[in-house]
Amino acid sequence: MNIIGNYIKVSKEISNIPSSKKTELIVVSKNFTLEYLRPILDMGHIHFGENRVNEAISKWSNELKKNLNIQLHLVGKLQSNKIKNAIKFFSYIHSLDSKKLATLCDEQEKKSQKKLKYFIQVNIGSESQKSGVDINELDGLIDFCRAKTNLDIVGLMCIPPLSENPIQYFEKLKILGIKHSLKELSMGMSNDFKSAIQNGSTFVRIGSAILGNRIS
Repeated sequence: MNIIGNYIKVSKEISNIPSSKKTELIVVSKNFTLEYLRPILDMGHIHFGENRVNEAISKWSNELKKNLNIQLHLVGKLQSNKIKNAIKFFSYIHSLDSKKLATLCDEQEKKSQKKLKYFIQVNIGSESQKSGVDINELDGLIDFCRAKTNLDIVGLMCIPPLSENPIQYFEKLKILGIKHSLKELSMGMSNDFKSAIQNGSTFVRIGSAILGNRIS
C-alpha cells in the first residue's frame, strides 16, 4: 500500500475541486497503528479522525505530547461515560446529537478549562440504525446549545444512506447549515468526497482511499 502516493493523490483531488471554501482533509485513522500512519505524520499532516475514545488515547497520548499541532477529530459516536477523556484528547467532536451530551460536554469543558469545536450530527436520511439528531429536532438542539451552553458549535455533520445517491443529502445539509449560520460542514468520505466538496463540505473524512481497507 503506497500511503504517501494515495495521500498526495487525494490531496490534489481535493484542491482541484471548485469550491468557495477551503476543505480540510481528515485522515480517518481508526484501527491503524501510529507506525502505519507515520509517513503521513512525517509529511506534516495534522488532522486525524478516530471512532473510539479509548483507541485514540492509547494510540495518540505520547504523540500529542511531542507534536502539539495534531488535531484529533472524534468522528464516531460519543458516549456519555467517555466525555471526560474525549474533552482531554480531542480538538473536534463531530457527533454531538443531544441536549444531554451538550450539557455534559459543557460541564466538562468548564472543569478542564479546555475548548473544543463541535459539529452536530444530523440523521440526514432518517435511518433508525444511525446516530444523529432528527432533522425536525435540529432547530431545538442548536437553540439549546447557543442559549444554555458555551459550546463552540461550528457546523453540521452527516453520513448519507449507503444505498442512495448522497448528493441530495449533501445539498440538504448545506441548506441547514446556511439556515443556522454555521460555517463548517463535515461530510464526504472515500467514495463520495468529491460530491461533498462540490456542495460546500469544509471537512472530509477519508480513510480507505488513503490507508487501504481496515482489518475490522
